[in-house]
Amino acid sequence: MSTVHGGPSRLDGPPASSAPIAGQRTDESGTATASPDVPVRADGIELIGETKGSGYREPPSLVRRADGQAIQLTRLLYLVLEAIDGRRSVESIAEQASSRFGKMVSADNVRTLINSQLLPLGLLRLADGSQPGVKKADPLLGMRFRYTVTDPDRTRKLTTPFNVLFNPLIVVAVCAAFLATCWWVLMVKGLGSATHDAFANPGMVILVLVVTVLSAGFHEFGHAAAARRGGATPGAMGAGLYLIWPAFFTDVTDSYRLGRGGRIRTDLGGLYFNAIVAVAIMGIWWATGFDALLLVVVTQVLQMVRQLLPLVRFDGYHILADATGVPDLFQRIKPTLLGLLPWRRTAPEAQVLKPWARAVVTLWVLVTVPLLLFSLALMVVSLPRLLGTAWAGVLEQQSLLSDSLSAGDIAGAAVRALAIAAVALPVVGIFYILLRLVRQLTTWLWQKTRGKAVQRGAAIAVVAAVAAGLAWAWWPGEDTYRPVQPYERGTLADVTTALFPTAASATLREGQAGKTVALWPAGSAKPTREQPRLSMVLVPRADSATSAADGDGDAAAPPSWVFPFDRPAAPEEGDSQALAVNTQDGSVVYDVAFALVWAEDGEPVDTTNEAYAFASCTDCAAVAVGFQVVLIVGQADVIVPENLSAAANYNCVRCLTYAVASQLVLTLDGPLSEDGMARLNALWAEIAEFGRNLQNVPLSEIQERLNAFKAQVTLIVQSDPSATKGAGTTATPSSTASPSTGATSGASSGPSSGSSPAPSGTTTATPAPSGTTMAGTGGAVTDGPSATTEPTEAAPAPATSAPGG
Repeated sequence: MSTVHGGPSRLDGPPASSAPIAGQRTDESGTATASPDVPVRADGIELIGETKGSGYREPPSLVRRADGQAIQLTRLLYLVLEAIDGRRSVESIAEQASSRFGKMVSADNVRTLINSQLLPLGLLRLADGSQPGVKKADPLLGMRFRYTVTDPDRTRKLTTPFNVLFNPLIVVAVCAAFLATCWWVLMVKGLGSATHDAFANPGMVILVLVVTVLSAGFHEFGHAAAARRGGATPGAMGAGLYLIWPAFFTDVTDSYRLGRGGRIRTDLGGLYFNAIVAVAIMGIWWATGFDALLLVVVTQVLQMVRQLLPLVRFDGYHILADATGVPDLFQRIKPTLLGLLPWRRTAPEAQVLKPWARAVVTLWVLVTVPLLLFSLALMVVSLPRLLGTAWAGVLEQQSLLSDSLSAGDIAGAAVRALAIAAVALPVVGIFYILLRLVRQLTTWLWQKTRGKAVQRGAAIAVVAAVAAGLAWAWWPGEDTYRPVQPYERGTLADVTTALFPTAASATLREGQAGKTVALWPAGSAKPTREQPRLSMVLVPRADSATSAADGDGDAAAPPSWVFPFDRPAAPEEGDSQALAVNTQDGSVVYDVAFALVWAEDGEPVDTTNEAYAFASCTDCAAVAVGFQVVLIVGQADVIVPENLSAAANYNCVRCLTYAVASQLVLTLDGPLSEDGMARLNALWAEIAEFGRNLQNVPLSEIQERLNAFKAQVTLIVQSDPSATKGAGTTATPSSTASPSTGATSGASSGPSSGSSPAPSGTTTATPAPSGTTMAGTGGAVTDGPSATTEPTEAAPAPATSAPGG
């Protein structure tokens, strides 16, 4: 429930009709007729007087018409209207105004003011003695569909008993009790049991709602009673629609007779009565023990917080207006914005406020206008999702309503009906606000461009562009009207990404919002939060060797994992793995892992040699080469080395992925001699140098060079008497290569050396078979040299080599 109370504002437009000077005379039958020189006020005109504590340099005077519209007048206009009593002529009115104004006012001046100001404002009768037709201000952020419940006399009678509550001692006691109540409920007791009791018993939910609604009405009693406490006379009370919610209102325009303190007390009176309700509910809870009642305390706090917002016509708005002495802040938006222009700072309309009041109002305008525009834009953009969510909510509540009616649960059915109304009302209100805004802007543009063909054409073009933008934002799409899900954050960054997906970074990183693509087999159901399916994991690769290869000491940004299959597990101790992942267009990525492994002392030999090359980019390449030599000295009971390779393209255009894993496993009868070790070390240094400069080797020669190295290692072992003093040396080489090229939407991999890529469109990578298992002697494991390169430009950077431990 929103609650607002009345305040003065200017008339937005002229009345429906205007006429020359009006007056009256009485004929023989006693009927009042018009007299050209004796003007008469319209019926119901109330002279409120000059605003006290005004923020204007020249304080305005207030007048209220019979329709409740309050109007600000200059002091001279007010004095002329005050002098019009239905008996004085224009000359007598001029004399009366001159004596009160302190300056000479002629009869012609009075006639001009009457014809140009007072008659158009609907403050005087027409020449024929009839009441003027007036047009009441209808601002966009004003209350609609007002329905008056009490007249001013009844309001005064109803609020008289509450005047005593504004005794200073009672105010202090209530405020202290309210603060203690809030602290105990929110910080000590908590709302868990209250929420459980309320939803376990639908009748308690209805009770909480009814008390909340009644407290909103009681809030208005606080405004009226505070006005009476200060000496003002409150007007009518009733209900209407403000923005998108039902609201109560109280006419306290008469409080402008009071000073600044009296007006602020009137504004705070409603919040004070909310505090009284919270304290009273706390007392009822103390007596009954119904925890659900504590929710009313929370609703009162929420109402008070919302009422203090100064952006729309809630209590906070009126508090700010009365504190600055500027009755209608919204009327000051246009003059304030124009006054910020360098050439308009000294314009008369920008100088009507006192300096301090102008500073406060300017700050309010600079905060309020952007927030209101942002709220409006967000309302327009998010309307499709809100509609989808509202429709889903209504369908769910309707199903629960049917279940409640079938079970005879009247209280539960009432709660569901209220829930449906609560879901539908904001959507209806949004449409109403947008329609009113469109109508007002269209009418304003049409009137401003009347007789101006060029300007009207430009206005039509702007309206057409706005209509096209709305059609684009609201056009039905796959996700346009998708209901909001509970796991969605709804942050500003998410909204920006949803509106401008191309603005998101092309390379996703951990913790960053954005979009990517997941492929699912045709005809299969898409995953949901309730029924998830394995898709992808965005895990940036952190590799210290990569930053070392860059040569500048700064860690390069690791590529994100955007492939629809799991990232290969990290290598364990004694294993070697080359993993080349490229997601940057126009670049080449190399990853090389060379290792020499010694096994002895009879321990299991289960080393793994892996090479993976994955790419998701355009005009790019990823090359992974894994080379491992395993030398088993003596007897080993378990020898299960593995040799794996995979190459995959995913959403790739003109790209190349190449992975080769080459493994050599040899069993030796004994350790190498000193000469054999020297020859092996010299050969391994040559192999390491080959790995460091692998980016300069054509892909077609890599496999051949690795096979040549295998042959040389085998020759060194076989020609060493110390290693072959028994039955001889057994060599079991194993090599797999997985090339993949072209533009694919999926992954491709090869199971063996020289194999062709897998068909385009698949989404899994198949590793190559492992190396051969052999029986023999074995022992400790030692890693040999390894090399890794991962340049980010098209020209590969030099590789680095570091011996393993």
